[in-house]
Amino acid sequence: MFDTHHDPFLSLSGSRITKKSEWACRRAEIKSQVETYESGSKPVVSKDNVTGQFSANRLTVNVNDAGKSASFSINISRPSGAPAGPIPLVIGIGGNNLDTSVFTQNGVAMATFDNNAMGAQNGGGSRGTGTFYNLYGSNHSASSMIAWAWGVSRIIDALEKTPGANIDPKRIAVTGCSRNGKGALTAGAFDERIVLTIPQESGAGGSASWRVSQAGANAGENVQTLSSAASEQPWFRANFGSTFGNRVTSLPFDHHMVMGLVAPRALLVIDNRIDWLGINSTFTAGSIAQQIWKGLGVPDKMGYWQTAAHAHCAFPSSQRAALDAYVKKFLVGGGTADTNLLKGDGATADLNRWMKWTAPTLQ
Repeated sequence: MFDTHHDPFLSLSGSRITKKSEWACRRAEIKSQVETYESGSKPVVSKDNVTGQFSANRLTVNVNDAGKSASFSINISRPSGAPAGPIPLVIGIGGNNLDTSVFTQNGVAMATFDNNAMGAQNGGGSRGTGTFYNLYGSNHSASSMIAWAWGVSRIIDALEKTPGANIDPKRIAVTGCSRNGKGALTAGAFDERIVLTIPQESGAGGSASWRVSQAGANAGENVQTLSSAASEQPWFRANFGSTFGNRVTSLPFDHHMVMGLVAPRALLVIDNRIDWLGINSTFTAGSIAQQIWKGLGVPDKMGYWQTAAHAHCAFPSSQRAALDAYVKKFLVGGGTADTNLLKGDGATADLNRWMKWTAPTLQ
């Protein structure tokens, strides 16, 4: 039997945090563990080393770091009738598979980030290639998903210094589906300026639990495990699979805590009842992760919904109202709809097995 999911409120010193103000330090501990064991490190860049130019709806981002320079661009599409002043923006990692009318009707601009150019995901042999690695070297510890998160952060840096883009850098959302959903979660987890994170059908390395997926695979489920995901693409640091593929229980965190890095900001997890993604694994991780927002006193800022009977990355109309509620309340501002959401639509979360702690009421 696999061990249970770590208590995210238990600090490395062995004491449990009791105040909301202590979450920042605990979050930093979790982030450091994720970088050390799973993702590789995300370089910190001085904002003085980032500039942006905006012309014809195109933002060009220029970065100088490590004695080198890099540039990349995104196109920003403003919705029809949007005011001239700064408006919110949703960045799609590799695209946006949600109902985009929710964003346009709420006055939110959209942009697609070419994550493959930033850090390739063309099989294991593509590790260390892309714009990020041209800057930091092909042997940098950063996984491709950290390279993408780094790129999203540089976009926000540039937007903060480019008022002519008419984008409000304090109202940025990020989304993506499947492999790009893993990247959306990573981007939101690693940059606290992102106010709304919406990973869609992200599976292994996203909203799934490594522990529950491995247990399911051992019981005959067709679900992707850590060793499988780590060998498929350079989504994780190079030694992740060899170190933890056969001993997932020794990993000092799981993805309930990766999702928790977003807290107390807003997170809406959209999943699909597809066995390879982890039907019970994602619902279990999402159910446990929601306890982090509960402890922080903002349970309405974390939602999870797994639906059934639709194609991979096809957003069902039944979830439109939930998406609209999150966009209005946490991205646009002023929304009042109920955003308390935890639905598995047939999935099972055996919390008696997988969670041996309860959320504290942080003061």
